[in-house]
Amino acid sequence: MTEDVIVRREGAVGWISLDRPRALNALTSDMCEAISAALLAWRDDPEVALVMIDHAGGRGFCAGGDVAMVRRSALEDGGSAGRAFFHAEYRLNHLLFTYPKPTVCFIDGVTMGGGVGLALPCRMRAATENTLFAMPETAIGLFPDVGGGYFLSRLKWRYGQFLALTGARLDPAECLHLGLATRYIRSERLAEVKATLIGDPANADRHLALAATEAGQPRIAGNRLNVMKHFASDRFEDILASLAADHGKWAQTELATLRKKSPLACKVALEVLRRGAATDDFAEEMAREYAVAARVIVQPDFAEGVRAVLVDKNNALAWDPATPEEVTDAMIAEIFAPLPTEEAWTPFS
Repeated sequence: MTEDVIVRREGAVGWISLDRPRALNALTSDMCEAISAALLAWRDDPEVALVMIDHAGGRGFCAGGDVAMVRRSALEDGGSAGRAFFHAEYRLNHLLFTYPKPTVCFIDGVTMGGGVGLALPCRMRAATENTLFAMPETAIGLFPDVGGGYFLSRLKWRYGQFLALTGARLDPAECLHLGLATRYIRSERLAEVKATLIGDPANADRHLALAATEAGQPRIAGNRLNVMKHFASDRFEDILASLAADHGKWAQTELATLRKKSPLACKVALEVLRRGAATDDFAEEMAREYAVAARVIVQPDFAEGVRAVLVDKNNALAWDPATPEEVTDAMIAEIFAPLPTEEAWTPFS
């Protein structure tokens, strides 16, 4: 077990709180395993009617996974520890997605990467005024994993591709607009709402609905036509060319954003979403993303991205390959090749 996760029972509610505030509750292997152990214990317990996931304190619900550790692993042990982390994390994601009991997640704060992987499989997802949602992986040479290929590919109007490539940050109104959150509840009401759920878990969604309020107008809705037009292709070069041909402020801003991202990671992200859109089996999605992650973390871009953005924090990036044209179809095919059976990801039984 780990001190970074608080696990307890309150009546018929199993309650899990992330408690690693100094790291914005970024997930470690131990945290993933502790959460999974609790979920497995409650899965067949007839006295548990609802599972509730939140964070104990700080401004982040969960800012992602421990990518600094994954980088060290890639540099020092060929990615072995990094692969073990992803295996545990993806098992947790799949367990939540297939969980037979109602789950509610309170995304009260920064929700990125691994935090998205915790939230989106839950049936009920409550945002607050503090919610900041993003999948920023292409900025560090990674791709939107933890089921991103499944969830983002199913967003309307090509918003999934836009979010996957740009790492755009969403506010709570935008999360509701895209279906990433199911309710908007002011943070000062959360303690009251959680107590109500503990008292009456059978009617959780009704209580969340009664506590919900309007989140305001989603700014992202105003860019729908731009997103649909410029992010229509699954080919990264086409997206860049479409933005470059539009001299409007929005297009030029997004073009500048994309030119800072890893070309390899952007092409991988688009292919993950393309394949994810045609995949109904979430276990198949997780197995594919694990194979891709196992290969991407040992590519030069991942170590470089984490160094520049999170270690040195100078944002002085030198991507390799440096341009989208240098990322060949053969390179992408190699990254997406299935792993040998003995190395492949497997879900909990």
